[in-house]
Amino acid sequence: MAGDVLAALRAAAGEATGPADDGARPAGPDGPDAAVVRPAGDEDVVAGVRPRYVAAPGSTAEAAALVRVAAARGLAVVVRGAGTRQDWANPPRRLDLLLDTRRLAGVVEHAAGDLIVVVRAGTPVAELQAALATAGQHLALDTPLPPGAASTVGGVVATNTSGPRRMRYGTVRDLLIGITVVRPDGVVARAGGKVVKNVAGYDLGKLFTGAYGTLGLVAECAFRLHPLPAARAFLTRRAGDAAEAGRLAAAVLAAQVVPSALEVDAAPDGRTEVAVLLEGTPRGVKERAAATRALLGGATVADEPPPWWSSYPWRPGDVGLTLTAALSGVPRLLAAAAEARRRYGVALAVRGSAGAGVLHAGLPSATPPDVVARTVAELRVVAGSAGGHAVVLTAPPQVRERVDLWGPVDGLRLMRRVKAQFDPDARFAPGRFVGGI
Repeated sequence: MAGDVLAALRAAAGEATGPADDGARPAGPDGPDAAVVRPAGDEDVVAGVRPRYVAAPGSTAEAAALVRVAAARGLAVVVRGAGTRQDWANPPRRLDLLLDTRRLAGVVEHAAGDLIVVVRAGTPVAELQAALATAGQHLALDTPLPPGAASTVGGVVATNTSGPRRMRYGTVRDLLIGITVVRPDGVVARAGGKVVKNVAGYDLGKLFTGAYGTLGLVAECAFRLHPLPAARAFLTRRAGDAAEAGRLAAAVLAAQVVPSALEVDAAPDGRTEVAVLLEGTPRGVKERAAATRALLGGATVADEPPPWWSSYPWRPGDVGLTLTAALSGVPRLLAAAAEARRRYGVALAVRGSAGAGVLHAGLPSATPPDVVARTVAELRVVAGSAGGHAVVLTAPPQVRERVDLWGPVDGLRLMRRVKAQFDPDARFAPGRFVGGI
């Protein structure tokens, strides 16, 4: 039986190549002769679950053919890009086929005059930014990651990852204007387009962004771009505690300095810093930096960000959370984290976008599960009272057994209906998303 499935997958991959294909097949990380379909290995584990097979399609047509075989055979599917966030969310209830998108890479079209790019989902974000920079443009997204890690375009869309500059430019959902997906039944669907104002049809982009691959495979994305700023400045100011950090952030938000990002870093040892990014013309940045420095009561000014900028406050294997709140609630989140740190004697770190109401928190992997559970519960109460949520993105198995990663989520019934519409057999990333979707 296993041999029959492997043969069917390999046949599907071969049938999808030829004159009708939708583009050249990139060589990918393992060279042009690497196997498109193979048995899974130990390196292919997803949140502790090992698949049976791995397929690396090189085009949308090839991906669709593989998904059709998976549908016919009842195979459970998970999509992988660079694998930098495979430990996020719940483990899949079952996993037969891992679709690796790293061969599904490359820029399809860059309309520099229209500030639009169409790119395949497996393209590393760093490579895309380097290509756009030659035209003086960029995709205004930061992808917070551990040092040395990478991320693909599809992975960023699937997890809705937006870093510090979301304050000025918006999130992935805001910058994504078109999308091509492969539905769980193998049908290729497209929505949006290559113009900014295009709202015809189902807004697949917004549905697939942040869905953790539960609705299908993201094959191509069209993004709105921005010109690279001519100048930038980072201002960093040490704060005495969470309350002072909140006051400093509020002062910057109330002023007319137009920051691109306003970040805070509260380290486990109590050290707290506030950092502001200003972008624009050299003269404008200089003038606004002087005004911002006065607001902060003094600050260091540099061309490069502080070391902690745009990175998560946890390491692989640790507990990682996202905390959201209305802007006025950010000081309360910081204070609640400081109180939990004091009460339980834990090395709780908090870092993120004070200017967008999105923070991240990290606890060491050695933290007792019951302490993690109490800390998460307390942060959820505070986040909820501040108009937000607390979601556990990643955690060791012993913590996952004690804590509901997602917590209470509004609109769960609607989410289930959307999942049933796109994936009635629940084969794509089963159980990975909120409520076991």
